[in-house]
Formats: sequence, structure tokens, C-alpha cells
Amino acid sequence: MESGEHVVGVDNLNNYYDVNLKRSRLNLLSNKALDSTGVWNFYETDIQNYNSLYEIFNRYTPRVVFHLAAQAGVRYSLENPSAYINSNLVGFGNILELCRLINVENFIYASSSSVYGGNQNFPFKEKHSVDHPVSLYAATKKSNELMAHTYSHLYNLPATGLRFFTVYGPWGRPDMAPMIFTKSILNGDPISVFNYGQMERDFTYIDDIIEGVFRCGYKPATIDNNFNHSSPDPSTSFAPHRIFNIGNNKPVKLLEFIQLLENALDRKAQKEFKPMQPGDVVSTYAETAKLQSWIDFCPDTSIENGVNQFVEWYKKYYKR
Repeated sequence: MESGEHVVGVDNLNNYYDVNLKRSRLNLLSNKALDSTGVWNFYETDIQNYNSLYEIFNRYTPRVVFHLAAQAGVRYSLENPSAYINSNLVGFGNILELCRLINVENFIYASSSSVYGGNQNFPFKEKHSVDHPVSLYAATKKSNELMAHTYSHLYNLPATGLRFFTVYGPWGRPDMAPMIFTKSILNGDPISVFNYGQMERDFTYIDDIIEGVFRCGYKPATIDNNFNHSSPDPSTSFAPHRIFNIGNNKPVKLLEFIQLLENALDRKAQKEFKPMQPGDVVSTYAETAKLQSWIDFCPDTSIENGVNQFVEWYKKYYKR
């Protein structure tokens, strides 16, 4: 909107987590629209509702589609697998089909670092195998990459998949560790530290994610003219489809992350060490050279700055 674009948002505002937080985000966007040269429209509907989406696509004929809607969360996929099938596969298929019908110029979609599954070849590179997911969530994200590639090949739809690495920051999801830990520390409640603390994540600050997604919006995927059919690189193709990691390229040990939260909150956490949970992985670590080459950008917000900004927002929003 600040770039003068007309932006149309779609969300079903489901109750997977606090709907009030989602509505607060929407209010922020509506207020931003009043101060920008762009236009903002929002529709509360579900991506599984093809007819509703068709009306929106037909009304606005978007040039660029950023597909960030999905049922998120690794652990929840163990409890409610059907939510992932319906949203991440059926819903994703609806978006692809409408992009084809409207002749969208550029399609960017959120994949996930979860697709690397049991891979322990660090750092994760886009050329690595992602054939061994360890959660249904990861499997649906791998499926999205395959579906998008097929549409790129059959219908010449430029599509870019971005594998997000542990996004955190202001306005983040309450089911993610930063929000869970912060709330518990402030309330004096114990926090669950899985795999007895022997975990690390490539925490990536939200502003860096946004910048990467935004830049990809102005650079549609192209055919790789040097694509080697005998030794294919999964991140490029003979179709206009690209895949990039978008991560901070600096894994942080979980106990170090908790320490940073403690410092920012000026309180100590009560840690309860527990074994690894099903569907989880020990480490994530993004190689980001391909992304930097593609859009001349890679995430670089330090974990210290990111945590401090997150805690500052948390205290203000929740009046703590």
C-alpha cells in the first residue's frame, strides 16, 4: 500500500488462535491504508470456498498473488490432520486454478523449512532432498511445491516458493515458542523445553520475511535455461518455478533464545525439560545464497534486536 498498490486481503479468521489478535492486525492495516497512496480491501472468506474466491479474483483480476494462507503448526497436525488436507491442499489447489484462469503474472507462496524433515545435512540448501517429511504439515508444504511446479509447467504460471524459517516478531502467532515462553515467564508459569534443550532454530525476524516476499513480488520466476535434466536442481526448473530458503542463516540454540527473552523481560524462566515431540526436528539452518542472488537481499536482523523488538511490542499490546 505504501508503494501505491491496490491490495486485496483474504482470511477466514478461524479460531485456531486468538481471533482478537487477527482483528487487531486488520485494524492496523485499515489505518495504514488511510495514510498511504494505496488501496486496501478485505474479505472474510475461506480459501476452500472456490465460488467465493472466484468472485474476488474476477472482480479485481490481480497481477500478483501472495499466498500465505494455510493451516499452520507442526504439532496441531498430529491432532487435526483434516484441517491440513482441506486448507493446505484443497485451498492451495483453488488458488492455483484461479491464478490460471485470471492469468496472474506472478504467484508467490509460503513453503516451510519443515519440508527438510529428517535431513541433517547443514545448512539446508534448496538442492537437498525433501522426500522425507516428519509431519503432515511438512508433507502438505512439499505437496504445494509440486502442485505449483506442475501449474508453472502446464500453464506457464510464474511461481516462487519461499521456505520460511521460524518466523518471529511483533504480531506473531500465540502458538509459537516466543509468545508461549513470554507469556509463561511473565505469569511465573513453567515453560516446556523439548529435547532437554538440545534444539536450535534459524529464527527469522518478521520484517526480513516481509522484505523478501515483497521483493519477489516484483520479480516473477523464470525458466532456468541452464537446467540440467540429467542432474536436476529442485530449486529451479525448465518451467517458470523457483524455490528459495528465506532464513536468517544463523541458528540459535533454544536455551540461548530463552536467555535473551529472560534478559529482555528481566525475569527468569522456570524450565521444565522434556523429551522430543513427534513431528519435531532438532535443528534448522538456512543457506540463503540463492535468495540473495535472486533479489539482492537476505535476512540480517540480529536475534538480540529481534527479541527486544518483539518483547517491546508484547508488553505494549498485552499491557504488561
